[in-house]
Amino acid sequence: MRDILFSNAHLIDPEAGTVHQGQLLVRDGQIAAQLAPGDLAPEAEEVDCGGRMLAPGIVDIGVKVCEPGERHKESFRSAGLAAAAGGVTTIVTRPDTSPAIDNPETLEFVSRRAAETAPVNVRTMAALTKGRDGREMTEIGFLLDAGAVAFTDCDRVIENTKVFTRALTYARSLGALVVAHPQEPGLSRGAAATSGKFASLRGLAGVSPMAERIGLDRDIGLVEMTGARYHADQITTARALPALERAKGNGYDITAGTSIHHLTLNELDVADYRTFFKVKPPLRAEEDRVSTVDAVRNGLIDIISSMHTPQDEESKRLPFEEAASGAVALETLLPAALRLYHADSLDLATLFRAIALNPARRLGLSGGRLSVGAPADLVLFDPSAPFVMDRFKLQSKSKNTPFDGQRLQGRVLATYVAGQEVYRKS
Repeated sequence: MRDILFSNAHLIDPEAGTVHQGQLLVRDGQIAAQLAPGDLAPEAEEVDCGGRMLAPGIVDIGVKVCEPGERHKESFRSAGLAAAAGGVTTIVTRPDTSPAIDNPETLEFVSRRAAETAPVNVRTMAALTKGRDGREMTEIGFLLDAGAVAFTDCDRVIENTKVFTRALTYARSLGALVVAHPQEPGLSRGAAATSGKFASLRGLAGVSPMAERIGLDRDIGLVEMTGARYHADQITTARALPALERAKGNGYDITAGTSIHHLTLNELDVADYRTFFKVKPPLRAEEDRVSTVDAVRNGLIDIISSMHTPQDEESKRLPFEEAASGAVALETLLPAALRLYHADSLDLATLFRAIALNPARRLGLSGGRLSVGAPADLVLFDPSAPFVMDRFKLQSKSKNTPFDGQRLQGRVLATYVAGQEVYRKS
């Protein structure tokens, strides 16, 4: 393989917290050097970036790929193509498949399918309890050996505290990361919206933001008791943030994420029962959205993810309370996140810290950075290029995006995995 020189670029370095003009030299699929503008690299194949932004590829935690069980919604091939088109070079999949990824055999099957068909890196989380039923924990050690990077029951809260405590204790003994969904299940069960004036006017079953706070408080107490490594998949309310801040201040091994939808949309976007805006947890009040953005900016919330959840037309074209929750977001994660950049809410280095560096660090992956020796997983993009989102042009099999028809700003021009081009905008 010839060396590759990415020249005439603005390099976004989330480790250094900088955006600067420069060049990037790639050798054998890894970053060999950052060079100053005009430096020569003899024998290297030059890729002129045209003054655009070159950043580490996105590492997206919490992607649902519907293999096994629902390939008509999303396959590893379609998810991989969508990821490449969105600048996502590593997808970390959820185990909420049918059947759940709760044993080494199923994990090995999905890993093999991903390696055969997806053009990007795919890593897999395994279920924390068998069948995600919250009653009996999985064989965490065997699943780690088979390649699981974390353990989660996804949006199913383990209600039996004793079972959850045992799972956390066992995970700690093996150094495994547990990813949980902080909600109080009794309060949140059956909810379609966040409680308040808007939900009441629409006649929608609501859930108080306190359900997230109560769920997080419980989990923090169990982390304090067990010493486990813990990640909250989605923190979306202002009321949960003080508890998270105290837990981090006390030195617990806790990180938190949020979804791009909760950072860029609010409860009013549901408008007249638009089911493409039905996600879990439900979209929040504008005050919660602003507080969550602030928490990402100051580092209290570590990770932004797509929470990519494909749903077919039949499951979305229903009355709002009956419609399935979730939205596709692999291709829209970056342009939607750039809304925060254009609104001066997040700078580019902070943004890529949350969508690339921090998720890679939390999972012990080598990507998400531009340092020497890191894999040359890269995204080249124009942050100012405007376009109107057309859901029927998405690579995903399912088209349930809330951004359909919206004006977005920021286009992925090319995506590279280990220095090899896996996507180029035509």
